[in-house]
Amino acid sequence: MTAVEGIVKARQSLPARIASRTGGGVLRVFLVLVGLFWLMPTVGLLLSSVRSPSDIASTGWWKTFTDPSQFTFHNYANLLDNSTITNSLLSTVAITVPATVLVVVIGSLAGYAFAWMDFPGRDWWFMVVVSLLVVPVQVALVPVAKLFGQIGIFETTIGVIIFHVAFGLPFAIFLLRNFFAEIPRELLEAARLDGAGEIRLFTRVVMPLGGPAIASLGIFQFLWVWNDMLVALIFADSKHPPITVALQQQVRQFGNNIDVLAPGAFVSMVIPLAVFFAFQRQFVSGVMAGAVK
Repeated sequence: MTAVEGIVKARQSLPARIASRTGGGVLRVFLVLVGLFWLMPTVGLLLSSVRSPSDIASTGWWKTFTDPSQFTFHNYANLLDNSTITNSLLSTVAITVPATVLVVVIGSLAGYAFAWMDFPGRDWWFMVVVSLLVVPVQVALVPVAKLFGQIGIFETTIGVIIFHVAFGLPFAIFLLRNFFAEIPRELLEAARLDGAGEIRLFTRVVMPLGGPAIASLGIFQFLWVWNDMLVALIFADSKHPPITVALQQQVRQFGNNIDVLAPGAFVSMVIPLAVFFAFQRQFVSGVMAGAVK
């Protein structure tokens, strides 16, 4: 140890010295334990979904570690035979995919316009978009429900999609505008000198560079719409509800129907997790790029 290193170490505070000494294996073990504790409810739901109702009523889910004979996939067979749950999954996909795609497409176009196109009142309109971020969803439920009832789209899939798109666009425009604004101006000017118009510039230059941010936005929007219950409970078709509402109805009508509720809840949770891990690399790239910028 050199004299300079000794002086620096001596000047370190006690918490800093403790952190430097425990920043290796001990910290990793602690983080692993925290992660396992955080995943415990998910593991419990998974194990409950592969146990019979009688086993669930008599013992806890941890009993499966000592008695593997409790494992059964009969619950998932019942789930596939339950038309309410299977139809609700299809309804959820029919709502989530269009709502995510529309927010990404419209938000990308609007974000590019606010970042690189000059039009009257651009900054004022962007301030309006930013101000919409603070509007809570609960405030708009009653007036939007009355409006949808007057135009005939209340309790329809289209109505739910429009609501999610309307409330997802402010954040999408704000996020993508700030990301697109960090693109070097020289790249856009070089493309314009080569004869590229706004559409070609957007599709060939801006979209590839903004891929990580767009992927992050898509993941956020997908998770929000898929896991939503409040909007779906009010605006969705009561005969073909999304999975969140369908599970809530199962609890209310059949409180002991655990052999359907457990696998249904696990499937509804696994699908967004699969989407997240499928685009995990793009998501991390988008977050890190935004942090560096």
